[in-house]
Amino acid sequence: MKKIFLLLLLFIPLFFMLSQEKNIVIRCGALIDGKNDEIKKNVLILIKGNIIEKVGNFDIPKDADVIDLSDMTVLPGLIDSHVHLFLHEGNYDDQLLKESTPYRTIRAVVHAKQTLEAGFTTIRDLETEGAGYADVDLKTAINQGIIPGPRMQVSTRALSVTGGYALMGYSWEIQVPTGAQLVDGVDEARKAVREQIKYGADWIKIYADSRRKRGEVADSLTWYLTFSDDELKAIVEEAKKMNVKVAAHCYSSISAQKAVNAGVSSIEHGLYLDEPTLKLMKDKGVYYCPTLLAYYRWSKRDGLSPEVKKMIENTVKLHAETFKRALKVGVKIAFGSDLTEAHGTNAEEFELMVKYGMKPIDAIKSATSVAAELLGWQDKIGSIEPGKLADIIAVKGNPLQDISVLKDVKFVMKDGKIVKNSK
Repeated sequence: MKKIFLLLLLFIPLFFMLSQEKNIVIRCGALIDGKNDEIKKNVLILIKGNIIEKVGNFDIPKDADVIDLSDMTVLPGLIDSHVHLFLHEGNYDDQLLKESTPYRTIRAVVHAKQTLEAGFTTIRDLETEGAGYADVDLKTAINQGIIPGPRMQVSTRALSVTGGYALMGYSWEIQVPTGAQLVDGVDEARKAVREQIKYGADWIKIYADSRRKRGEVADSLTWYLTFSDDELKAIVEEAKKMNVKVAAHCYSSISAQKAVNAGVSSIEHGLYLDEPTLKLMKDKGVYYCPTLLAYYRWSKRDGLSPEVKKMIENTVKLHAETFKRALKVGVKIAFGSDLTEAHGTNAEEFELMVKYGMKPIDAIKSATSVAAELLGWQDKIGSIEPGKLADIIAVKGNPLQDISVLKDVKFVMKDGKIVKNSK
């Protein structure tokens, strides 16, 4: 009896705290829920704690705090499936050679806040580019509420082969750091996957092909195959043992086909994918994360030589053609900006997706329900419906008529907490 009494003393305060959770009601002028094509007008969202309880028309609870977004369009929190918070403006080599991991992590904290305030409440960070497992620490600090930032899935160090990733061009007598973990052979590949998962990788990222020759200038970006078929299969097999997915950086159709047949879950960039490759991806349920913005911005950089500028501009054109083919084939497309600088400007990717033929509603889904499926979190994020986490944003105007309004998010709620309200 005494034990029961003590248990009651422990649980009564908890029950009282739960029963006192404040109701929040958001009044929406328009709602894009992330799953359906149509806009719903003048609906309400009821939130209790961090969970959406009701969406529609209902009597507002008397004790509810009401957030009036009746002059705005409300959407689910956006998801960027390919970012690099540990990179910033400036020379890549300098970041790996001259900046410590603590310094780069401090900058990543700032980038995380900028990304969240831009309306991206969830991201997949696809490697730290030489900063080891610091993305795991960043994710942990965000989850513990120590710093503001998006919900994260991380891939830590990424994998390539000897000679397959920067840094390059230095004397053979000097050991320089590399942006990815370099492995050769099946045994090394398996061990590296196990190590990365041990230290917190949610994804394994591989470079199925790579730009190896520094300074090489051609009509468009060139590529070289990296892993053997046996190495690819070993990496995917080892990851799947721990229920971890694999993302593959691929420029070419041949590397993408090899990666898809090995069992990867997503193809990143895919600059030159032909129709048979895209159909294979569709048949296998592999997602395409095109990252159009990265190469488009590269073509606009100052200081490029005429030859390099022409090479990147040709690459951008070929990339756009691949994206159009992907739309025609119907492969699943997940939003990814591949931002390495100007963090918080992720939404510019939407403009290119629409410019190249994607319907605005499908572009929005690529960053909500489709991206949530890629991350395996479709049961908790990616749409505004009962039972989902309260990740909610709002913008002025109608993004189905002008997708660019998503570049200026006025209201951000993550996990039931308001992190931005500049309406």
